[in-house]
Formats: sequence, structure tokens, C-alpha cells
Amino acid sequence: MPVAKYRAALPQTLDGLFMTDGGLETTLIFHDQVVLRDFAAFELLDSEDGRARLDAYFRTYAQVARTYGLGMVLDTVTWRANADWGSKLGHDARALDSFNRRAVGMLVDLRQEVELPGAPLVIAGAIGPRGDGYSAARRMTPDDAAGYHSAQIATFAETEADMVAALTLNYADEAIGVVLAARTREMPIAISFTVETDGRLPSGESLGDAIDRTDRESDAYASYFMINCAHPDHFHQVLEGRWVERVRGVRANASRRSHKELDESTDLDAGNPAELAAAYVQLRERLPRLSVIGGCCGTDDRHVSAICAALRATAPYGRP
Repeated sequence: MPVAKYRAALPQTLDGLFMTDGGLETTLIFHDQVVLRDFAAFELLDSEDGRARLDAYFRTYAQVARTYGLGMVLDTVTWRANADWGSKLGHDARALDSFNRRAVGMLVDLRQEVELPGAPLVIAGAIGPRGDGYSAARRMTPDDAAGYHSAQIATFAETEADMVAALTLNYADEAIGVVLAARTREMPIAISFTVETDGRLPSGESLGDAIDRTDRESDAYASYFMINCAHPDHFHQVLEGRWVERVRGVRANASRRSHKELDESTDLDAGNPAELAAAYVQLRERLPRLSVIGGCCGTDDRHVSAICAALRATAPYGRP
């Protein structure tokens, strides 16, 4: 079985700053004019042109990390590579297993080329919600969620992925199930919740309650929590309480639009990179453990570069 380089000790859980990428799907759709069915970037792995586009995308961020002397946490392009979405797109379990393995392999190859001493590149097998990331109308119990997501996690456990990252989750039961499935496979995992403009999950749960409950019902197995796919203005005001110590990552939108507005948008709201970077500096005052930074919908390397520059100017992160 392949040996994962950092699975035994995730370097981003120490004191350094690690960057990740921006909005993969929105970059491909709006900047590169790539057609993605249901935001399923993993399908690009099936063509030479698609693989080249993904490789170029990740190399752009690797160069940003090199510029600022930072480590990286890169997620595989598998946010949609689960059973329900895969079936909708015409892929069976065997095909999904192959996509997930190839997505990890792409990042392993990249790591061998671009990783530098003192700046680790951590590979995270990305998992998305079973349903719509912006709606919690359809829900599972924790046990059902564990069973549903176990196949994708099992695949990642058999690769060189260092961890699992579950992104854009919108209710606690699914998060608990994902953590339980990861624990069964002894895979480190980060859970990333998304919130509405009022700072609450689409389910109506508060962010703090969702994190506390996920920890309580999984023996705090998750390595850390994150927030993604929301502008900092949407959740800055709720970052109070002991639970903020569990939040190590933020992948914010540049846009201040609500989830409903983003869903209905036909254009890209890229916001302002400098304003977003300033918001991250303010977030760091509320999130003492913040160590993984990047972007989500509407962001690209300009935003992530601005965020890195702003945070490097306020703390001794990264290599000199």
C-alpha cells in the first residue's frame, strides 16, 4: 500500500501558515471557459486537455506558495466524486474509485516536483456533501452519513493522501458521519462548514453548536475545522467562544452574495482581493489557531496571493 507522507503528523496543525488554492470550479468555468457538469471538476481527469488545465491551475498556486515561502494543503478535484453525484453524471462505483485515485496521484506527482524543504505540501482527499452544499433540505443521520461517505474515504485511505477534507458541509449530522467514517479508516480529517449571511449553517444551526456537537459525538476525532464558501462579513461576528480554538482554516468567498444569489448568478463576482486580504487579517484576531488560508467561489491566485502577503506582514509565518 502507498505510504502517505504526512498522515501521521499533519504539519499544518503546528504554528506555521499554510495556503491552499482558490475557487477551482469558478476559475475553470469563468476564467478558462471550461464546461463543468454539476461542478464536477474530477471529470477533467479523463482527457489530456483537462489534466493539463488542472495541472496548470495547481502550479499557479504552487508558485504563490514559493513566493511567500509557505507550505500548502491542496485538495483533490473530487468534491463531486461521491455516489449520488457520480450516478447522476453516469459514473459507477468502480469509475469513481478510479477518479479519486487518479486525483490523488496528480497531486503526488506535483508534490515530487514543487515541494521545498521547510514548506510541506499536504494532500487532502476532498469530499463534498451528498446533496446541495447550499441547502440542508435533505438530511442523513450520522450513521447514514458514515455509510454513505465511507467508500470515498476508503479509497483515499489506500492512496498517498495525507488526510481527508470535507468541504461545504451544511448540517452537523453529515459532518459527524464523515468524521466517524474517517476514524474507522484512521484517516486524519478536517471538516469545513459553510454558513449563510447571518453566520448560521443552511440548516439553521449556529457554527459553534455544529462544531461542538460534531466533536462531542465523534470524540473530537477531527484534526481541525474550517469555514468555506462564505464571505468573512457573513461569519466574523459569530466567532466567539471556546470552539474557535478548533477552527484552523478559512476558505472564504470574495463575493458578499448570499448562497441563493450565487446559485442564480450568471456572472462571476470576484470581489476585491485587497479587501478580502484585509478581512483575513481581522479574522486572525478572532481565530487564534488560523493556519490554513485560501479562497472559495470567485477567488483566484490574485486573492490568495494578497491574503498571504497580508498575513505574512502581521506574523512570522513560513520560511524566511
